[in-house]
Amino acid sequence: MSTANGNGTTMLLGIGEKTFEVELYDTGAARELLAGLPQTLSMSRWGDEFYGTLRTKIGHAEDTLRDVFEIGEVAMWPPGGAFCIFFGPTPASVGDEPRAASPCAPLGRIKGDATLFRNFGSSLKDVTLTAGEP
Repeated sequence: MSTANGNGTTMLLGIGEKTFEVELYDTGAARELLAGLPQTLSMSRWGDEFYGTLRTKIGHAEDTLRDVFEIGEVAMWPPGGAFCIFFGPTPASVGDEPRAASPCAPLGRIKGDATLFRNFGSSLKDVTLTAGEP
């Protein structure tokens, strides 16, 4: 379902002692996010989605927004300037697909098993976003 191809650029998502690699899509929002790294944020849980406000505003004018995602995709929610991690259904879902509260700008996809995020509880502190190796 991805509407953007990966560009080979990665971001590292750190939660405690765990690090997840994210392959970023070739989109304006993903490029702006990468340019604003590193960032540290706190995240809250909404169903099987974590979200947290980024400290810098990310544009998305050239990107196609959508509200349905695949497990493992990450996105930016424009109304709240939030970074979102989708790992299963949310309260807005119809069935098993991850669905955002309103359309988001797709940023990339976590490499590996994103359902591991289900083990993290209701909130996350000191989540780090850093540039990975291209």
